[in-house]
Amino acid sequence: MENNQTEPKLEQNQHKKPMSLFHKAILTGFVGGVFWSGLASLAYYFNFMEVSHASFILRSFFNGTWTQGLLGEVISMVIVGVLSIGTALVYYLFFKKRGGMLPGILFGSVLWIAFMYFLNPMFEAVPLFSDLKMDTVITSICLYVLYGTFIGYSISYEYENIQLASSNKGKSSQNAG
Repeated sequence: MENNQTEPKLEQNQHKKPMSLFHKAILTGFVGGVFWSGLASLAYYFNFMEVSHASFILRSFFNGTWTQGLLGEVISMVIVGVLSIGTALVYYLFFKKRGGMLPGILFGSVLWIAFMYFLNPMFEAVPLFSDLKMDTVITSICLYVLYGTFIGYSISYEYENIQLASSNKGKSSQNAG
């Protein structure tokens, strides 16, 4: 058997550098935004909600018929994914050390309050909060809470894993020395 140094560099022997927590937070934000806005589109399609993310993102600023169809929903899903990167980075910067699901639930609740109550007047295609049907309110609260939980738990879980791995690495190097 030949020495490991002379063996050809096989693909299975090469180790990729793991993705940093910052980059995982960016990916989590984009995927979370696209996924949860996709579920919101389904809720809108099946009349659980009277507004969709396209009402916030596109219909409030553009008056084309294309905003009413599938194209408008897909474009706004991608835009929500990009904007969600910023949301995930806010969680990463301020709350990544908070373990468990409760911080994510609270984060999603705060986002819902911000968009549906305080920022609502900015979006002319979205009815005022007092005019929204109860189905819309309940469904949107649930989606925002699940979105916040997804973002928060994913980022804090990865943070805890990295902390655990670095502490285990430090312990093993102390034991070896």
